[in-house]
Amino acid sequence: MTKKVTVSIPDLLHEKMEKWRRSFNLSKMLQEAIAEAIQRKEDFQKRIQGDLDLCEIIDRLKREKERSEGNFFETGRHDGTAWAKTAHYEDIQYALSWEDLENASRDSILGGYFAERIGKIKRKDMRLEGIDEYIRVYLTGWKKGLDEFWDEVKGKL
Repeated sequence: MTKKVTVSIPDLLHEKMEKWRRSFNLSKMLQEAIAEAIQRKEDFQKRIQGDLDLCEIIDRLKREKERSEGNFFETGRHDGTAWAKTAHYEDIQYALSWEDLENASRDSILGGYFAERIGKIKRKDMRLEGIDEYIRVYLTGWKKGLDEFWDEVKGKL
């Protein structure tokens, strides 16, 4: 059984929600955000009480890792879409077939861009060194954003 809840939002956000209503399941997004916030609070209270055993700690760390990787993926996806919006046709075609994630910052065409982006990511998150798993997740998200952009525009060219 579900219950209806009234939520207040600013006018600007409401306008944007109306524009994109068909693209998102807003109810599900809100449910997931609330559930995640409550889960974090409950997990925190459990940790304070010291009732967690090793299995629960491992489960918590796995969930936190997935959220962290999700943030890197979404950042990459956003950056990939933003790059594609301003890129030249030939560069987009190259990037669509590009797959060498391990050498992203040394790529002859995309290297300068990726060196700058990866540098910014590392400055924000000092634990990152070299091309580690989070940078790979970011680059995978970047490719996804590029692919989604291309799928949207290729039929109109």
